[in-house]
Amino acid sequence: LLFWSARDKKMVTLAEYAKAMPAGQKAVYYAAGDSRDRLEKMPVVRAALDHGYDVLLCTADVDEFTFQAMRTYEAKGLPKTYEDDAAREAAEKAVADGAEPETEDRSLEFKNVAAGDVDFATDDEKKAAEETAKANEDLFRAMKDALGDKVTKVTVSARLTDAPAAITSEGPLSLEMEKVLAAGPDAGEAPKAQRVLELNAKHPVFDKLKAAQETGDKDKLSLYAGLLYDQALLVEGMLPEDPVAFASHVCELM
Repeated sequence: LLFWSARDKKMVTLAEYAKAMPAGQKAVYYAAGDSRDRLEKMPVVRAALDHGYDVLLCTADVDEFTFQAMRTYEAKGLPKTYEDDAAREAAEKAVADGAEPETEDRSLEFKNVAAGDVDFATDDEKKAAEETAKANEDLFRAMKDALGDKVTKVTVSARLTDAPAAITSEGPLSLEMEKVLAAGPDAGEAPKAQRVLELNAKHPVFDKLKAAQETGDKDKLSLYAGLLYDQALLVEGMLPEDPVAFASHVCELM
């Protein structure tokens, strides 16, 4: 099997992907969509690359089905990871004295970077996100109320770097899998992904959201929530549910 590496800009095997992973990586990260160009621009893909993790860009409908069927990849001969600093330092000393570096086989789970449970943020980034989420509970609750059943929740993201927001999914069904099933013969009965709107607390847009919440401007907050949700869908290659309303809201802000 060969897949396109977002970092190396070439086709790689799963073995090559595994051997190039940073120490401690426990999953094979991938993104599924209709084109490499669009996938490379997705906020969740850029965030993974910014954190040092390569992403396999999958553009065939069968790719995600394949990964879900495989579940894991058994990587052979990876550099050994150590439970504590003392064990790691002892191993490094042994190598310095001429011993061969220790290796291990490791089972790597396949993870879609657009899944809500993907976690490649640093401890400091996670802590900052938790503090921001706690301080802005009312804002997230108001945005969830404005979006209704379009999303299961609104939360702060610990992984986004330059994008204001992103749509991720909870549970086994990804957004891309939703699109694939919706294009099938049973489109009317196709299940929907559980969507989550993740916000980048470091982006200037987040300050605009907080200002609208603090002044009690529910109409503006509702407008902002809808626009962020729709533009996040567009980035995912999905049309807003009401394109006319989306265009009207953009013109209203202009």
